[in-house]
Amino acid sequence: MTTALITGSTAGIGAAFARRLAADGHDLVLVARDTKRLREQATELHDRHGIEAEVLTADLAEEAGIEAVAARLGDRKNPVDLLVNNAGFGNKGRYLDVSMADELRMLKVHCEAVLRLTSAATAAMRERGRGGVVNVASVAAFVPRGTYGASKAWVVQFTQGAAKDLAGSGVRLMALCPGFVRTEFHERAGMGTDNIPGWMWLDADKLVASALNDLARGKSVSIPDARYKALMGLVKVTPRGLLGGISSKTGRKYGPR
Repeated sequence: MTTALITGSTAGIGAAFARRLAADGHDLVLVARDTKRLREQATELHDRHGIEAEVLTADLAEEAGIEAVAARLGDRKNPVDLLVNNAGFGNKGRYLDVSMADELRMLKVHCEAVLRLTSAATAAMRERGRGGVVNVASVAAFVPRGTYGASKAWVVQFTQGAAKDLAGSGVRLMALCPGFVRTEFHERAGMGTDNIPGWMWLDADKLVASALNDLARGKSVSIPDARYKALMGLVKVTPRGLLGGISSKTGRKYGPR
């Protein structure tokens, strides 16, 4: 039986990964900031699927939190076979409306933590000749849209580069790039979502099923929905200058308020 470690496991995409992987028979290491919710989640998944669910309370915006998770990923006696770097958040407001402290906190979670945890996991996986990493990014990575999009663009580029460097090692890396997903993400950031069209919303469980299929097929980037694949295809052929204007107008019209 293999073990998967999921950051940000108690809600949204992370919780969907936990449900699917537990149903598939994987033991889990569940990582989040809320110990009570982690324990409730671990108990539910153990009782429902008969798997072992370890709880690790950690805030990945803090040095101690990153170190604790990295140490668990580097444990050779209790190896982790799949890492899902899902923890993340959004800041409400445009550039310069958000405090520098909040911007840096985002970069700590989205970039530094992803780099360090991916490195800890893949070093151990390469020794064993097998393993996988899913780094949750966003379709926002492909459009010029503030610090959030920039941080997710870094996740995509880093993951693709690392995947090429580890090709042939038995370790697979994939950046997962969803669109709008019905989770607690916007509520936690204080963002309203009534202005987002219904067709743009994705189901977290279906998204995870598609992502795991893409990982098994060896993809380094997964956009797990035909609607967003089509949109990103248009983005690729749109001039960057024009794209920036469209992105800004679209963000004001459909973005969280």
